[in-house]
Amino acid sequence: MLKLFAGSNLEKVLSNGHFAVTGELGPMRGTDLGPCLEHAEHMRNHVDAYNITDNQTAVVRIASMAAAIKLVERGLDPVMQMTVRDRNRIMLQADVLGGAACGVGNFLCIQGDHQTLGSEPQAKGVYDLDSTQLMRMIKNMRDENEFISGDKLEAPLKAFIGGVINPFADPFEYRVDRFAKKIEAGVQFVQTQCIYDMDRLKEYMKRVVDKGLHEKCYILAGITPLKAVGAAMYMKNNVAGIIIPDEVVKRLKGAKDKKKEGLKMAIEQIQQIREIEGFKGVHIMAIAWEEMVPHIVEEVGGLLPRPKID
Repeated sequence: MLKLFAGSNLEKVLSNGHFAVTGELGPMRGTDLGPCLEHAEHMRNHVDAYNITDNQTAVVRIASMAAAIKLVERGLDPVMQMTVRDRNRIMLQADVLGGAACGVGNFLCIQGDHQTLGSEPQAKGVYDLDSTQLMRMIKNMRDENEFISGDKLEAPLKAFIGGVINPFADPFEYRVDRFAKKIEAGVQFVQTQCIYDMDRLKEYMKRVVDKGLHEKCYILAGITPLKAVGAAMYMKNNVAGIIIPDEVVKRLKGAKDKKKEGLKMAIEQIQQIREIEGFKGVHIMAIAWEEMVPHIVEEVGGLLPRPKID
């Protein structure tokens, strides 16, 4: 096993060379975390860690740290999302300390969807740091025992630092360089944007492998099963950074059972991704369809049982 920085289950699975599987959970819009925890229990034997969204799509929800701590209490391994949209450097550092103090080991640094797109469009975006600076901040807190101010932490921080990459955003030529900058800042694992365009993904990964970035950071492929033609068309036409090829829409339109076909496509995507050099795992984002994650994992084949590492 390689040196562990947090000792989280996800870090152990990846450092031991296993193909990791993570699932995504979106906290509720009220005070009841019950449905979120039920989904987590349903996935318990099918994933290695749970990515907890942080006010996903800029919509107010239960804080990611609160949901992450509840998972820790149940012996599950959360990946605590942290957006720079809503916090300045004081609060970001405080939340890292708070999460780590309660047993959270994985921190995923993201920019977050712009506040004008969510439930509080008049909110003031903070953006004191960007996501890459957040990665460097956590790395310095962990490795140098130092806050941004230069003050010293009173106790050491354990953290496995995550981020996101998007092979489908433009300009394409810049995407691999942007990934390299995140690695330089300290990111240790990344999850990709939702994958539908396999040709562009393969070209991106070829460039990643050519630069050796896959040897410096664990890369998990982002998979979101499509439930309906309308959802596919909305993402195709309205969501920046996602490419849904016409053949994907055509296949879904031609299917008698759209949901079944969407799941079948997701399963096929994971099977293909396992053959692409550079990937070390898959991140399943079954938005509002979390109950299907175990089915997807079972149908891919070769992913069960999940490794148990002390």
